[in-house]
Amino acid sequence: MKGDVETYHQNGEWRNKVEGETEPVGGAYATKADAVAKGRELAIERKVEHFIRNMDGTIGERNTYTGHDPRNIPG
Repeated sequence: MKGDVETYHQNGEWRNKVEGETEPVGGAYATKADAVAKGRELAIERKVEHFIRNMDGTIGERNTYTGHDPRNIPG
């Protein structure tokens, strides 16, 4: 059950998609905030990364819910 979660804007709606799957997950959302909340929930459940795209398609935010953050290395 791997595959990062991506929140993106398409055709006037916000959606979530799991990497490797062709269909969006959880329907369409009128607001980015609603889609991000559902995307975060999916990423936490799956223990994967969550990519949040801006309207223009660029990555605006990226969060890791794997339980291991490689950037958090002591030393």
